[in-house]
Amino acid sequence: MPEIARQDLHASVSDPESASMNFLNEVAARFPDAISLAAGRPYDGFHSTDELDRYLRSYLAHLEGLGLTREQRERQLLQYGKTNGHLGALIARMLVVDEGIEVPEQAVMVTSGCQEAMVIALRGLCARPEDVVLAVEPCYVGLTGAARLLGIEVVPVPESAGGLDPETVTDVVAAVRATGRRPRALYLVPSFANPSGASMPLPLRRRLLEVAEEADLLILEDDPYGLFGLDDEPRPALKSLDGGGRVIYLGSFAKSCFPGARVGFLVADQQVVASDGRRTLLAEELSSVKSLLTVNTSPVAQAVIGGFLVEAGCSLRAAGKEKTAFYRGNLRALLDALERHFGAEPRVRWNAPAGGFFAVLDVPLVADEALLETSGRDYGVLWTPMSFFYGAGSAGRPGGGGRRSIRLSCSALEPARIEEGVRRLAELIRDHSEPEPAAGAGAPR
Repeated sequence: MPEIARQDLHASVSDPESASMNFLNEVAARFPDAISLAAGRPYDGFHSTDELDRYLRSYLAHLEGLGLTREQRERQLLQYGKTNGHLGALIARMLVVDEGIEVPEQAVMVTSGCQEAMVIALRGLCARPEDVVLAVEPCYVGLTGAARLLGIEVVPVPESAGGLDPETVTDVVAAVRATGRRPRALYLVPSFANPSGASMPLPLRRRLLEVAEEADLLILEDDPYGLFGLDDEPRPALKSLDGGGRVIYLGSFAKSCFPGARVGFLVADQQVVASDGRRTLLAEELSSVKSLLTVNTSPVAQAVIGGFLVEAGCSLRAAGKEKTAFYRGNLRALLDALERHFGAEPRVRWNAPAGGFFAVLDVPLVADEALLETSGRDYGVLWTPMSFFYGAGSAGRPGGGGRRSIRLSCSALEPARIEEGVRRLAELIRDHSEPEPAAGAGAPR
């Protein structure tokens, strides 16, 4: 058998940054009895295979109501289909009902999870060697991993404790252009971000859209957690405020319905003008990229999600009230547990997100893979090193951010397990914290 040198494989295979999520999965497999405050997946109790047949039948009934014959209905589910999918009308209606976003159904592309939507958007927008994408840092590794897979440079836009500052975007754009590179888009999660939990206030959302207009920059808005605020305060999607056509909206049914369907979507209603003056929507142009990736999103999976939307009256907010209440309770349980177990520890700090699945804990020690191994093996609790979300120093590489911070997820557990997980984490940190510096000495580095 031939031998292949690992260094000859693409960076997405061999680079430790790209392997960070695999590492978490491996740790979880090695310590299956550990409480996982690392997994950002939905709660298992909301999903049942008994629902699949019902959703399929609901969608077939919907197609029949639209006048499709039995032969047409079967062909739609059992054959190759439209590259951009057949849920455009239902998703467009959902966006109007839930978010106040009005786009034509032709602007909607149904994708194999939101991850494919990211790949398609990046590949379509970044056409030249000098093209780069900006991303809020810390950043979801799916975006940085997709860019690495495509050979596209990601330029970080540092996030402050209060979230993204639009003026920082202006500064980064200017710095990038000064080097001859072309910033094409900015990726962010404006509501309850993964991993930081930060959420942009309304005035900053409006200002960011102004900055995008001034800088001739597109925005890739990822919105997987917007339904799960701690309160009912309106947090409008950037796309709903977007009068200038700057926002490409990325969505997913993983959290609102269930992840196993692997159905996401991309909304790109920007006008594309050909050299002969012909105009099309960006989503239609990007279909060429999707056709070479997955041909089309599974029609059966689309039908399941279609049935869910039909039964929900095309409102994820209305259908998801029980889930929203559960995740609100879990986030409050996490924050309360952190106060109980770390409130008397002055060197331990954490943020208090207004919603979503995640919080960030700053600790007086290096929170790396070695400590995570110890945590799973000896203390029975798992978490995610925040260094994984910083491009320069993830997966143990020196020099990056987040080395003394961990991401905690509260979505997949019952509140009692969250409490026990935080108790175990507190024991780990007490046992492994670095000594406090002597009076007059600097903090440990």
